[in-house]
Amino acid sequence: MNISEPAPGVHFVEGPASNWLIVRDETGFLLIDGGYPADQGLVLDSIRQLGLDPAQAKAMLITHGHVDHIGSAAFFSESYGTPVLCSPEELAHVQGKEKHQVTMGQVLARVWRPTVFRWMVHVIKAKALQAKPAVSAEAWTPSRLAGLPGRPEAMTLPGHTPGNVVLRLPDAGAIAVGDTFVSGHPISSKEGPQMLHKMFHSDPTAALNSARQLEGLQADVILPGHGPALHMPLAEAVAALGS
Repeated sequence: MNISEPAPGVHFVEGPASNWLIVRDETGFLLIDGGYPADQGLVLDSIRQLGLDPAQAKAMLITHGHVDHIGSAAFFSESYGTPVLCSPEELAHVQGKEKHQVTMGQVLARVWRPTVFRWMVHVIKAKALQAKPAVSAEAWTPSRLAGLPGRPEAMTLPGHTPGNVVLRLPDAGAIAVGDTFVSGHPISSKEGPQMLHKMFHSDPTAALNSARQLEGLQADVILPGHGPALHMPLAEAVAALGS
């Protein structure tokens, strides 16, 4: 686990294979995403290392309902009563009523590749198969988001999942892009802005088209769900995604 502060009040935590954020201001702090189920202890440690009390989180915001992003959401909800919030379009996914996840068949078809095999082993060790849905999750509203630390603004970009979002943090000049695009992944040999492998998207074509919609937004700190933080104009990162 590595914790950095790429923008004022925005703490970027690179976990073993998935990232999460701690956003703080004078009103308190919130989490964006929560790693794999096995990352729960690391999520708690990352909060405490900043001198904060996990029980005091104002909310956990979910960019999308994949297991490597909601792994500690049920724990926070059940243990501390932390509101778990996501886009209305993603709510059924986060609550476990729908499933928009890479299938075992898709993975096994590529498991002969060493990078995919190592990633699959990590996923199993990260307790992905024992993940609990956040059944008490709620759909956010723009006004509710505006009252949270960092005043996050959500933009729904379907493709990776039906209700996938990015969360802009306007005061910090930063944007949490989740898996809309990433800067690295265990099965990728590339570094820098890139789309995830198509098997991870519910609709790969829509995912790329959605990512391109970010070109007009202003942000110079990009915080992906996988890979390191990027310090570059958002439009430049989007242009690097290719076709």
